Amino acid sequence: MSKNYVLDMTNKAFKYLESLENKQCKQVAIKMLSLLRNPYPNDSELLRGHSRYRRVDIGEYRIIYVVEDNVIQILAIGPRNDDAVYKRFL
Repeated sequence: MSKNYVLDMTNKAFKYLESLENKQCKQVAIKMLSLLRNPYPNDSELLRGHSRYRRVDIGEYRIIYVVEDNVIQILAIGPRNDDAVYKRFL
């Protein structure tokens, strides 16, 4: 039987999601919802130097998140090719 996960977002991540154009917002939201089904998809990676933080890319964007018990917390969302996304959640 699969575990039931809940999604939680930091205020910064939520505001960034709201700032995206409709198409990009939908893509990122769909990817976040897919994490509820599988929080460890093949395209996710552990962040170097962090044993619990993960990242997953969707289109031009990157989602930084952590899984604790049954909670998937979205810590940051940002452009994939911009290291500033990492600074937003540290």
